[in-house]
Order: sequence, then C-alpha cells, then structure tokens
Amino acid sequence: MRELPRQLTAEQLAELFEGRTRFIERLATVEDPLARARGLARDLPADEQKEALDAHPAIGATPTSARSAREQGSDDDAAVLAELAELNRAYEEKFGFRFVVFVNRRSKEEILDVLRERLERTREEELDRALTELVAIAEDRWRRS
Repeated sequence: MRELPRQLTAEQLAELFEGRTRFIERLATVEDPLARARGLARDLPADEQKEALDAHPAIGATPTSARSAREQGSDDDAAVLAELAELNRAYEEKFGFRFVVFVNRRSKEEILDVLRERLERTREEELDRALTELVAIAEDRWRRS
C-alpha cells in the first residue's frame, strides 16, 4: 500500500473525496493534505462540512463515480435497497447531512446495521464520525490506487 502523499492537486483530492468542494480547495493548499484532513474538516464552517459530506453518493443510490460503484458493490437486493433509501432519508432528516460510511468491502446489508446504530447518536457525535469516515475513505482510495 502507498504512503500518504505530502502534496496533492485539487483534482486528485476531488477524486478521492467525490467532488471539488470548498474543503478540497482548502486541502489543496496545505502540505500533507490527507494527514491533516481530519483536523481541517472539523474546523470547517458548518456549511462547508455539509457540502463535503453531501458530495458523497448515498449508500444504495446510484454512485456518482466508477470508484464508488466498485466500493459499494453490486448486492442489489430490493428489500435492502429500499431499507437503505428509507434509513438514508431518516438520517438526512435527523442530522441535516448525508450518511457517509467507509464501506471497507462490507455488503449493503451489513451497512444497514451501521446506519441503524448511527441514527441513535447525537448530531455532534455523528458529525464527527461522518467527517472521520469521509477522510478514511479518501485515505483508503489513495492507498489502493
């Protein structure tokens, strides 16, 4: 696996994070962007945190990139997809931002349990977790590329 880079362009970061958000623009200006991403994400204004999280595709929805499609897998059980859609809606309604999880080669059915558990958290706990997961996804993508 590859070591984390000391510098990445905005284009490279946008691919790792699923979009060119204001967070990506900030990351592109710092040395060791992936190593510093968690701290920078936590320090973002609330609207920029939401923008960064909402750039990711919802689990079970049509992925926005080929990379996301591979990561989410193809287990397309209709009942699982329907429950994911309902829980994603409930999550966004409760917290005000998209559910982001480092799938880490788990099935969509396994992610249902994660989503149910995370719906029990406070908004503050969940925002911190979602930002951590966002960065973990990008780090994993870098190491596997």
